[in-house]
Amino acid sequence: MTFRQFALNNVLRNKRLYVAYFLSSMFAVMVFFTFSIFAFHPAFQTGDMPSSAMKGMLVSGGIIYVFSFFFVLYSMSSFLQSRKKEFGLLMLLGMSSRQIRRMTFLENMLIGFLATISGIGIGLVFAKVILLIAEKVLVIDETLNFYFPLEAIGLSFISFILLFFVISIFVTFILRTNKLVDLIKSDKKSKGEPKASIILTIIAVLLLAAGYGTALYVEGIQVVMALIPVVIVVTIGTYLFFTQLSVYLIRRLKKNEHIFWKKTNMLLFSDLSFRMKDNARTFFLVAIISTVAFSAIGTLFGFHSYLMKGLKDANPYSVVYESVEDEDVQKQISAIDQIIADENVTANKEVVEMNYFEIGIDYPVLIVKESDYNRFAKLLNEKEIKLKNKAVVVSDNQANIGNFQNEQKLMEIGIPLKSGEKVQAYSEVSTSVLQEMNAYYIVRDEVFKQLPSAVKQTTFAAWMTKQADEEQLVAIGEKVFDHFDEYHNAFSMDYTIYEIDKAYGPILFIGLFIGIVFFVSAGSFLYFRLYSDLDDDKEKFQAIAKLGLTNNELKKVINRQTAILFFAPIIVALIHGAVALTALMHLFDYNLVKESAMVLGGFALIQIAYFFIVRYFYTKQIQQAIK
Repeated sequence: MTFRQFALNNVLRNKRLYVAYFLSSMFAVMVFFTFSIFAFHPAFQTGDMPSSAMKGMLVSGGIIYVFSFFFVLYSMSSFLQSRKKEFGLLMLLGMSSRQIRRMTFLENMLIGFLATISGIGIGLVFAKVILLIAEKVLVIDETLNFYFPLEAIGLSFISFILLFFVISIFVTFILRTNKLVDLIKSDKKSKGEPKASIILTIIAVLLLAAGYGTALYVEGIQVVMALIPVVIVVTIGTYLFFTQLSVYLIRRLKKNEHIFWKKTNMLLFSDLSFRMKDNARTFFLVAIISTVAFSAIGTLFGFHSYLMKGLKDANPYSVVYESVEDEDVQKQISAIDQIIADENVTANKEVVEMNYFEIGIDYPVLIVKESDYNRFAKLLNEKEIKLKNKAVVVSDNQANIGNFQNEQKLMEIGIPLKSGEKVQAYSEVSTSVLQEMNAYYIVRDEVFKQLPSAVKQTTFAAWMTKQADEEQLVAIGEKVFDHFDEYHNAFSMDYTIYEIDKAYGPILFIGLFIGIVFFVSAGSFLYFRLYSDLDDDKEKFQAIAKLGLTNNELKKVINRQTAILFFAPIIVALIHGAVALTALMHLFDYNLVKESAMVLGGFALIQIAYFFIVRYFYTKQIQQAIK
């Protein structure tokens, strides 16, 4: 058997340890390859895809590439630490330190080559599906037909082969074999009972409490100002939580005889403090990486929801038009009617003269007749108003920040009539029935007749389409915007949303992919840590089984151990993410509970499914060892 064959067989024999490293590396290659497919797609070279979106995809590919470098480096370093005994046995059989480094280099290059080929191959298989999904998410006009991406294949292959080569060189350069006796007995050395510092434990609690409290307390622009300090404090607190606070809590539980001596709890707690201390760095990395993924994706979805709802609340009509000076109003309204008819769409329409009056403040104020307001309210199926003898101040608070002060002014000043009498407003209504930037009055028709002459008049028209599909509405909006390109005095909500989605789609697409890469990598860290202790666990459970441990008790202990390993960092990350998204709500003053629940719940379900899969195979390995 040649040395290369030895390295190959060594990989195959340790496939359960390498599988998480291999699959995560393969996934990173696949995602990078996917971005490359988009970057080199012919439709994007000549189409109307924004250049900023294309640059974003290239930058995102770079982020994934850099993250992949550190992920692979960390995985290899941790993996080599778990192989000390193996290296010691090889040295005992006559292998030199140079040969061990060469073997490690060949193994890593083999895994890297297979991961690169597999990632590109799977990317090609699912390329058409990914392109179809991208058409919807990116909101583009071009059809993303499948093409054979030679440039993307070449870039991905060269980039990742180079990445694995550099890491292999780096790992073999820093690899140290230590003394033979230390390597052979590396798994026999007593680590001693893990201890936690009371001071550091208290600091961990204080830092997390201060970070959470600040994030939940601040509002508006204060959220941005508090962002960096809170991130630093919570990051340090998270590290101390896993290295100090968790160990302290486990020691306290072990001292509670009622808990410690109950059924199989002794087996669980006896080993748990060691596992928490040994895995503290892994837990910390998984928690922080997962928090970044949760927060990034939650922020992207939340901001999109906030933006869309704000626009729809402020602009409820399909098409609106407001005249400008020296414009043929009837001609323009007829043009919009014709545009809607050309798309075979029917629409209800209302038109009103908007009259502005001087009432003693800095700007002319709109005053609307009750009957005119109710016509537009009926068009939107909103509640009509019934006035008595006085006026009502109406303002669209959702669309116009700062209208509260304008409302207060109008409530205090009142409306001067021709007779010199003033009619005072008696209530306020928040609505988007009329598209007016400032607060305005609604009065009874009889009161309107008593007003002095208006200082300014415009015409406002609104259309509500009926039984139209999305493509028709977008086509109508595009034609309306083209027709009124000079003055921009007509607006289509559907076309505006389409354009925003078109610009925002690539950002959402990129963020989702990067978030998934981070989360998959975090999961692979947990898998690696679990299986790196498998040999020790086999020996431990073999010994315990001889004392009478039943199969059900074995499963119970394994379930608890793997559950803590998988869910301790994820639960911390979910709490971090929930606090971060709550702070985002305070920044926008907008309820993001639904979006936050969808993002955090989705990741939690993925982790639960991953846990059940890994637990099944892990338990199977332990049971086979006992038999």
